[in-house]
Amino acid sequence: MEKPLTVLRVSLYHPTLGPSAFANVPPRLQHDTSPLLLGRGQDAHLQLQLPHLSRRHLSLEPYLEKGSALLAFCLKALSRKGCVWVNGLTLRYLEQVPLSTVNRVSFSGIQMLVRVEEGTSLEAFVCYFHVSPSPLIYRPEAEETDEWEGISQEQPPPGSG
Repeated sequence: MEKPLTVLRVSLYHPTLGPSAFANVPPRLQHDTSPLLLGRGQDAHLQLQLPHLSRRHLSLEPYLEKGSALLAFCLKALSRKGCVWVNGLTLRYLEQVPLSTVNRVSFSGIQMLVRVEEGTSLEAFVCYFHVSPSPLIYRPEAEETDEWEGISQEQPPPGSG
């Protein structure tokens, strides 16, 4: 009897290029337990033709945790120029972070949401890709205000501190 594969459900979004940025992305990609490379190079398993993307930009790396019978995954930044944002952490060249069940990833203008659904196979995993028509990650941007101009510039009373 064949063991069920671990499934990575990957949603992709690009704010300016839209779905055309992901024209070469297959709906389904089954992969062995070697690192899955993402970039614009010919050797990337998932090729995206974007100008600021490195030939090898990042990798999804399956591994087996001690005492576990299920695949776990980490995401590793492979770009020397750009950085990758994962669940609030900024990764630079060769830094990596383990993935949880739901992961928010951003790099080179791309927003990616990765959901991990555990399976028992240790030989392979499968990725299902979905192109989202709307943003996947909402990070509040800092806004400049003139708030300080409205605050009184009074000196504290003597002896208060």
